[in-house]
Amino acid sequence: MKRKLSLIVFALVAAIALLSGCSSATLDSDSVSDKTPSGEKSKWAVYWYGCGSDLESEGGAATTDIEEMMSASLGSDVKVVLETGGAKSWNNDVVNAKKIQRWEVSKDGMSKVDELPQADMGDPETLSSFLSFCKKNYPAEHTMLMFWDHGGGSVSGVCFDENYDYDSLTLSELDSAIGSAWGTSQKFDIIGMDTCLMATLDNANIMKKYANYLVASEETEPGNGWQYTGWLTKLGENPSISAADLGKSICDTYKSGCDDEGTGDDITLSVIDLSKVDPLVAAVNNMGAEVLTSAAKNVKVIGQFGRSAKSAENYGGNNDEDGYTNMVDLGDLMKNADKVIPSTDTTVVNALKSAVVYKINGEYRSNSSGLSTYYSYDGDTDNLNAYASIAASPNYTKFMQYSLGEDVSTDVQQTTGVAAPQTVQSYAQPATLSVDKNGYINLQLDANTLDSVNSVTFNLMYNDKKNNVQVLMGNDNDITANWDTGLFKDNFRGVWGSMDGEMAYMELSEEGSDYNLYTVPIKLNGKETNLSVSYDFDKEKFTILGVNAGIDPNTGMASRDLTKLTKGDKIVLITYTQPLGDNNAAKTKKESKEITYSGKNQFEEMDLKDGTYTYNFVVKDTTGKTTNSNPATLTLKDGDITAALK
Repeated sequence: MKRKLSLIVFALVAAIALLSGCSSATLDSDSVSDKTPSGEKSKWAVYWYGCGSDLESEGGAATTDIEEMMSASLGSDVKVVLETGGAKSWNNDVVNAKKIQRWEVSKDGMSKVDELPQADMGDPETLSSFLSFCKKNYPAEHTMLMFWDHGGGSVSGVCFDENYDYDSLTLSELDSAIGSAWGTSQKFDIIGMDTCLMATLDNANIMKKYANYLVASEETEPGNGWQYTGWLTKLGENPSISAADLGKSICDTYKSGCDDEGTGDDITLSVIDLSKVDPLVAAVNNMGAEVLTSAAKNVKVIGQFGRSAKSAENYGGNNDEDGYTNMVDLGDLMKNADKVIPSTDTTVVNALKSAVVYKINGEYRSNSSGLSTYYSYDGDTDNLNAYASIAASPNYTKFMQYSLGEDVSTDVQQTTGVAAPQTVQSYAQPATLSVDKNGYINLQLDANTLDSVNSVTFNLMYNDKKNNVQVLMGNDNDITANWDTGLFKDNFRGVWGSMDGEMAYMELSEEGSDYNLYTVPIKLNGKETNLSVSYDFDKEKFTILGVNAGIDPNTGMASRDLTKLTKGDKIVLITYTQPLGDNNAAKTKKESKEITYSGKNQFEEMDLKDGTYTYNFVVKDTTGKTTNSNPATLTLKDGDITAALK
């Protein structure tokens, strides 16, 4: 998932190029020529597999990055070889969208070196063909393979071809394509993924056969993305640079560009030493065996581990508004789950620290450890079973299958030696409310029924009696929870998220210890998307992180990158309504008044107006099932809050 750049970003690219001593380049017919590859061996070759997709056809993002490459000072020892395809149209007069084309960028400029009929960039044969071409025509002492486009995490992979129904290269297809065309005799120095969500343990486990280092992001990338002029110039000026140091340069220039653009709040980028992945995979597999054994002996472990995953840093949204990538930070998960995996968590963390040799992260990705793993936040067994085919850790995968209620009891017994129950039951108890003597709404769950419970949150609705509708306001976790006794209390303060006095619909996407993340549906300049906001507990304030349209449910593709709001943007907040008292009725969208973004507009807590509100707790278990409590009524009047049962 990469970028759809604004004119501001184009200006930034030009400024960076000038500051580095290079003139900015323009990709047009006057700037390229045709050339026959010489086949001469260079010191460094970078092979760039550029699937333009809608990122190019809608915003010219690939064109911009090619221009950044052309602006770099490559010297005489570095060549960059490009393959372009995957987009319905290109925002320049050079690249032909109806062809697969190959290009060379060197100190002498950019030249077309090959042209083929259009092919699916999400087909492993297309990748194999490109690698075979590079191996024959552009040999080098040091090589780097790069993927550019959307990303979708361990299950969905990378490079979603717009011309072929967004077909992508899955991890197994990447494995077969690289293995057949390149092999393992000469490893790439670096495999880089200028996409989103691909710094995963499973990806690293496959790429370890083909490269020494992996450079990738756990999270989605913001609009400005990788800064090619900066790190390619460093490579050109010092072709003796080590692969690890080149990876660090990619991270540092990326962070610098994000900081300059104001998009660095939730970035991640990691340099992974792939020679250290085997010990990490072994440690994770041992952890999987431990938690599986513990769960077989005591089913409560499943809920405890699930709650650890729910509160861990996760990537790509993982809620109903954004969609689900099911990717969670491995280190943060281990930290949260240390009480249920006491024998193996430290080993995993130490192996992870050894493998991640460098990383950068933004303020609201402070728990990033450098690699993510899979956790089934959505409870989708089809998605989990697709993951199982490429999973790095069989034991951990079996634990997740067991958590979702699948019958893997035979596998569990073979792995653990424990005769486990055939299946784990989903939460099935009624969620009944009461109001205590202090006026707080209480939800008392039987502590013995918390075995598979992942989270307890609440929904809030405003009862608009005048229009006979209830306005859905979203969900949050501002409650007092006692997981030992099963008692949960509301902590409603009579405030909610808003912008320019317009109440927002907010959906919780991450429950952290220092901050929460929320998804807010909006229309931006007439197009539906989502606003990503954080709430910092220490600062007691919201921060707008940017705009992200979430995950395509059909392809698993992260459909848009995080981009910043710009002055003049027209924003409409979207909430939802239902007929008053009918929670089963279809939802109708309700739009706020239009807000013009000035650069100073804040997302902030707003005192809610007097009236009645419906409140209910939501219990979600490890199978993805949700159970709503019976509703309660909160009445706000002159700053006082009164709770009553309906």
